[in-house]
Amino acid sequence: MHRFPHLRQDAAASLVVFLVAVPLCLGVAVASGAPAELGLITGIVGGLVTGLLPGSSLQVSGPAAGLTVLVYQAVDSYGLPALGVIVLAAGLLQLAMGALRLGRWFRAMSLSVIEGMLAGIGLVLIAGQLYAAAGLEAPAGGVDKLLGLPGAAADALAGRETLASLAVAAGTVLVMVLWRRLPGPAGAVPGALAAVLLATAVTAAFAVPVATVEVQGLFDSVRPPGTDTLGVLMDVGVLGTIVAFALIASAESLFSAAAVDRLHTGPRTRYNRELMAQGAGNTVCGLLGALPMTAVIVRSSANVQAGARTKASRVLHGVWLLLFAALLPSVLALIPLPALAGILIHAGWKLIPFRGLVTLWHGQRGEALVLVVTAVSIVAVNMFEGVLIGLALSVVKSAWESSKVKLEVTDKGAGPVQVHLSGNATFLRLPKILDTLESLPQDRPVELDLTALHHLDHACSTALSHWAERHSGTDTPPVRLTTR
Repeated sequence: MHRFPHLRQDAAASLVVFLVAVPLCLGVAVASGAPAELGLITGIVGGLVTGLLPGSSLQVSGPAAGLTVLVYQAVDSYGLPALGVIVLAAGLLQLAMGALRLGRWFRAMSLSVIEGMLAGIGLVLIAGQLYAAAGLEAPAGGVDKLLGLPGAAADALAGRETLASLAVAAGTVLVMVLWRRLPGPAGAVPGALAAVLLATAVTAAFAVPVATVEVQGLFDSVRPPGTDTLGVLMDVGVLGTIVAFALIASAESLFSAAAVDRLHTGPRTRYNRELMAQGAGNTVCGLLGALPMTAVIVRSSANVQAGARTKASRVLHGVWLLLFAALLPSVLALIPLPALAGILIHAGWKLIPFRGLVTLWHGQRGEALVLVVTAVSIVAVNMFEGVLIGLALSVVKSAWESSKVKLEVTDKGAGPVQVHLSGNATFLRLPKILDTLESLPQDRPVELDLTALHHLDHACSTALSHWAERHSGTDTPPVRLTTR
């Protein structure tokens, strides 16, 4: 006990995290189009591999709802055997980024883009799981999922089995929402676990006709990528998916680390080492053919709130997952799929920052626009391109705001017209500058003072010189330029 002074607190916290992780691991795997056991394998690796490595001491890694849409698209497009290659390559890319000390640069990413990404994922996740809740096949595209919901609702309400499936999903969501309000010891049980247990008990007791988890066995689900699957790396689409996996998983993990650091007073996250820890975990997941991992804020916050003191809690949670998956696989076959769909609908709803969007709209509408455009782009196109669109819009917005320029024109009616420019004169503000200068009297000399400018880019400098030459024609008084 002297070597592990906090073992009691860490062991208790690990059990809480384990109970939170089980339904989420299963739900994410099923929603990703993969065997349920692969979600547990990723959770086990997150505890036993990433959990042992330095970086962030208290955050917990595993399969995340934030990558569900991207993983489903990858499995649907390239097949389940290719998933291991994609995750392995993404993990190696994360290791390289960590070795190059790029971890801290993820902190510079626009928060609105990250929130927009999560909101877009949440919308697609909710739409897809609404079909799963009714036992129906979901369309492939995000827009098709949303547009097909009215027809799916009509089909669901017309059948006895689909209605029963919807009732189980709705009951799961309701239990999760109400469970945390329970007083006493019952409220301490994770809501997702309570909902799954209740749904399993009800469907088994009353023989409710709903689909349940298909069990393959933990070791039978391990699918190391073979040499025949390495050919997918020649596909440009696969390479884009690898980059998307690596960047999105890294950003989500490091943003989670920053959030977890605010919840405790222990050691702070070392971002480059945490990025390498995530890369090592994803490399192992790829070698096992499992799902990609990220740090998960739900599990991490549960870990902190349960009193964890060291990384031992997250390692032990991986041990409990391994024992559960290896010793009790038959339990998985009892879990109804609509209950897992309900858990992910609830998780998707929590990914959408409704309050944050309202706050941004009242305070910084430009950031709110970036958030909304990113979310809509992910729904309309796909994850990777949607994030790129959001990042591009964020860069344009930042460039526009940083290129503020002030023009002061002083015309005393006689003598030269004085023009003072201050701030940052960039090509984005060039139309405004030229409109003002070209509106000046043509028969008067002009004194253009540029000494107060912090920055004058090449486009503005060239345009001002050309304007001065045009204004200082043979019949026009000259322009006097004053620079530093």
